[in-house]
Amino acid sequence: MNSADFASLLCSRLCHDLVGPVGALYNGVELLVDEHDPEMRARCMELLSDSARQTANKLKFFRLAFGAAGGFGDQVDTREAQAALEGLFGAERRVAVQWMIGNPALPKDAVKLLLNLAMIAGDALLRGGELRVAAEQTGEGVELAVRAEGPRMLLDPELRAALSGETPVAQLTPRAAAAYLVHLLLTETGSSLQISEPDEGVLVFGTRLAV
Repeated sequence: MNSADFASLLCSRLCHDLVGPVGALYNGVELLVDEHDPEMRARCMELLSDSARQTANKLKFFRLAFGAAGGFGDQVDTREAQAALEGLFGAERRVAVQWMIGNPALPKDAVKLLLNLAMIAGDALLRGGELRVAAEQTGEGVELAVRAEGPRMLLDPELRAALSGETPVAQLTPRAAAAYLVHLLLTETGSSLQISEPDEGVLVFGTRLAV
């Protein structure tokens, strides 16, 4: 798979995640044009506001997780990454994010890894739960850990295979694009990902990123 093919997978994943809130914005505007009841118009405005917030939060997250947000330097402000992750899950309020990172900045690749792993772990919390994100920079590199815990946990085998690099590139789907991005980032730095064994209600990702 060349870089253009992989970029198209990431774009397809992004479009899939944005079509819901953007579609809701379009529908809300149509309803607002034809609605004259003040109470219903106020309700439409609330829906429009929620959809706009969701769209902005998703775009902010994907710019950091997939794109070049944070500038073209080597470091990214961890407060920006924290706000992006909390915005991604905050609207639904089904996943509580515990950001356990004291470093004011981390290498850009480390932030991309954390955000993509956190998104995958958070999506695996089918009935909500708690998502803990931790990182520590040392002289040898950056230790990264993401832990998800909830009443029902499911990591799709397709994503697990993509994270481990076991999926043939010709069989990759947009759904697994973020997982494969994690694999690529780790491979480029000679790092590997530890994934916890299936355990009821708990999923843990861990890696050390050489810098």
